[in-house]
Order: sequence, then C-alpha cells, then structure tokens
Amino acid sequence: MRLAVVGKGGSGKSVISATIARTIARSGRPVLALDSDSLPGMSFSLGAELPPEEPLLNASVVRGDDNRWMFVAGVDPVIAAQRFSSAAPDGVRLLCVGKTTKAGLGPIDGAVNAFFTIIHHIEHAPEFDDWAIVGDLPAGGRQTALSWSPYARQYLLVVEPTWQSMLTARRIRRIAAETRPDAHILLVVNKVTGADDADRVGGFLELPVLGTVPVDEGVRRAERAGVAVLDHAPDSAAVAAITRLAARLQADARI
Repeated sequence: MRLAVVGKGGSGKSVISATIARTIARSGRPVLALDSDSLPGMSFSLGAELPPEEPLLNASVVRGDDNRWMFVAGVDPVIAAQRFSSAAPDGVRLLCVGKTTKAGLGPIDGAVNAFFTIIHHIEHAPEFDDWAIVGDLPAGGRQTALSWSPYARQYLLVVEPTWQSMLTARRIRRIAAETRPDAHILLVVNKVTGADDADRVGGFLELPVLGTVPVDEGVRRAERAGVAVLDHAPDSAAVAAITRLAARLQADARI
C-alpha cells in the first residue's frame, strides 16, 4: 500500500491520514507515515510527540564541496528513513520533512532535501516491501505537481461538500492524473451531513465515492485539544468511518 492523501486545507487530510496509518498498524502491518507538510498537523493527528525544532533528518546530510546536500557516510535513503524516523502510537514510524520556525525554512533545508531524496527511493526498497506507506501532503496541488509523492500508487482525495473544496479537488485530481497516470485516484467525502453530500461531490468530480466521514464533534474537540481523535474519541462515528475506509484502501491495494 502506497498512499498519498491530498486535498484542500482544512478538509481533514491529517486526521484521516493519521487515523488510517494507526488503524493499519493495529492490524499488525508496519506503517511508515510521511509528513511533507511544514506544519505539524500529522503529528497532532497521530498523537505523536511534536517534531523538535532541529529536524531529525538534518543529522543525515551534510553539504558537499559543491554546496549540495549529500547523505553522511554510512547513510543512504533507506537507512535515513529507518534511523531518522520517530516512533508514533501503535508502532507507526513517522518521517517528517521538518517544521518551520521563526527563522523560516533555512534551518530545515537539509532535512527537506533528505526527505525529498528518501521518498524517491523507498517505494522499491526491499526493506519496505511489507510496509504500508501513508503520506500526508500539504494543502493544494503544488507538491503533487512537483513530484513530492512519487511513491503513491493511490491518491486519496479528501473533499468537503463545499464549492471551494470541490474546485480545489478537481484541480488536484487533474494534476495527479497528469503526473502519476498509473495511480488510482480514490475519493472520500469528509464532514458529510447527509447522503446528498456524497452524491453531489462524486457527481461533480466524476469519481465513485470510496467512503464518507460524518461531521463529528469528537473530531472538533480532539483538534481543539491538539490530540489524536483515535485517543480522544475512539468510539466516535468518524473513527468508525475511517476504520472502514482503511479496510477498503487495503483491499484496493491488493488488486
């Protein structure tokens, strides 16, 4: 399973991607969560510790004589993913691109370069053959267009039943289809209040709806508290819906 979760900002990508990752890990499968967003949404949604100001991946690279970043001696992309990812609940391993601080992107430049190199190597690495890889991409289609999800065999398009979210999703779908024509584009409609929401979104995007997730106060409370909904409201309707979605995604990955 090689999944990249995409959509408009605020659509619920981090909640859904993190809950999918932990649900799959609970089934006994190793999971690598990839967070290429410079905001810590996936860390919160996983219930993991916040990334340190000094990204772990900074230690994996050094500037060469040509001023380009290169891995330090004894480290390659696979070793970097193994060594510089961090532990998250349920055994998930979390690899972060690094989080911006008041100093901007400069202090995480090395980590960004390391992360980009890693994601272009791990899809076919034997060490990760049995792993599920779940990536949470930032809002919009920029990273999708710029090859920040080369591992993706499935794109999970998370869409709210609003025009802004639907229009953004249509643009992302077009970009994903152009950059990864061999990948499956799968639709989940989030924050639904009735059956007509899914019909409207699916009809607009001309995609079948893989699953829906209802509006849930448990999710809102978890986000306000900065904790994982899987820990804050494990019996909520949203968690149940995402658990079903994870099962469907795993079934699709086996096709």
